[in-house]
Amino acid sequence: MALKASAMETVVLFGDSLMAGYGLPNEHHLSVILEKNLKSEGYDIKVINGSVSGSTSSGGLNRAEWTLSEVDIDLMILSLGANDMLRGINPDETKKNLEQIITIALNKNIKIILAGMIAPTSYGFNYKKSFDKIFSDLSKKYNLSLIPFLLQGVALNPDLNQNDGIHPNEQGALIISKTLKKSIKDNYLKP
Repeated sequence: MALKASAMETVVLFGDSLMAGYGLPNEHHLSVILEKNLKSEGYDIKVINGSVSGSTSSGGLNRAEWTLSEVDIDLMILSLGANDMLRGINPDETKKNLEQIITIALNKNIKIILAGMIAPTSYGFNYKKSFDKIFSDLSKKYNLSLIPFLLQGVALNPDLNQNDGIHPNEQGALIISKTLKKSIKDNYLKP
């Protein structure tokens, strides 16, 4: 099958262990699966794994300029904040860091899909409410495509997660890949 030329050539996954492929062999990393899925539909798009396990929004901000300058990136899928939440970092701080990453990407003419997280009630309902709003607030403010919850359909399902109950297994990564592919196609690869 001939691959379709598209204005979108390079996508970077910019997140933490949930997108980095933690605990999975390389061929099952989200970047590899997503690229393969896009190519199977005829899109010649390279997907780069720019995610770092354990990364917080602050860590992401520290490496954003460097990572986003590395190659000609057309689209960034930004999913940071889970480790901030696990550490109880103030949601205002997380939002500020994500906003700076978004600004760096936009200044480089990189399109953005924001993939959100949802906090449990471990730190109370006020924390959850403040944290959960970060992603919808930023997507509205910067007119970004939003995936409300990166782990939709995967979180809390033992069949789709590794033994730690947090990180997606091979089947979970396939589901996340389909979510990302749908967002890319719906927002940036319209026929």
